[in-house]
Amino acid sequence: MKPFLEKHFGKFWLAAVYLFLYLPLFFMIVFSFNSTRQDANFTGFSLRWYEALTRDTKIVDGFWLSLQVAAVTGVLSAVLGTFAAFVLVRYRRFAGRTIFSGMVNAPLVMPEVVIGLSLLLLMVGAQNAFGWPERGMLTIIFGHTLLGMAYGMVVIQSRLLEMNRSIEEAAMDLGARPMQVFFLVTLPNIFQAILAAFLLAFTLSFDDVVIAEFLSGPGVNTLPQVIFGYARRGINPTIYAAATLLIVTVTVVIVAYAVWVARATRRRDREIAAAMRAETVALSTG
Repeated sequence: MKPFLEKHFGKFWLAAVYLFLYLPLFFMIVFSFNSTRQDANFTGFSLRWYEALTRDTKIVDGFWLSLQVAAVTGVLSAVLGTFAAFVLVRYRRFAGRTIFSGMVNAPLVMPEVVIGLSLLLLMVGAQNAFGWPERGMLTIIFGHTLLGMAYGMVVIQSRLLEMNRSIEEAAMDLGARPMQVFFLVTLPNIFQAILAAFLLAFTLSFDDVVIAEFLSGPGVNTLPQVIFGYARRGINPTIYAAATLLIVTVTVVIVAYAVWVARATRRRDREIAAAMRAETVALSTG
């Protein structure tokens, strides 16, 4: 019995962790199809809460707002994260590098409450001084980009560190200018990391409620804010339906991204192998 436990302990532990993480999601998905508002007994299969979801203007408006904010935040975070990572990796010494690195990484370790409160004070002060910006979609994008850029920079920085610099050096030896090297050589090689940074920032923005709570204005509520407000007032199975649709969407996107990465990796490996075979044949015939 003891050797059996020692041999399969890791599997049991992994299964227990997965059950702890995903069993609540499973029950939430099941009760999104419940015919009544009860959350303890499944009284029958029904789509009434999905129908109610389509008629709930707060959730629908919050979803579209969160989608727009997350999309803009993802693009800005990927672009700014790429620039920050490129500077930190390619330029080892410049004035203020330590301060710049610390400021870029600060949102990773700083509580979101502190970030949200500090940004709120900044936005209110800017509005009082210049009359802009009013709290709403734009201020939420500013706050989410500050957080998403830091996470995106870490992802892209790791890819730049493991990238083979000889490819860039070969392009420069062939006469390519630094700007051409970046857009024609570096950017295609780190594109998967940039896409991963975009998806990470998109997810963080779509899920965030703390920073959005500080920076949103009257009548401007993201989907997490709407769900959080409903949850404080009691059980509403419409929330289960909305969460189920989000889980399905995220799962489909993650699976599609994983398949795309796997195919791209296999294609790149085949191209490298073909190039090595061609080089071997050329050397042997020469």
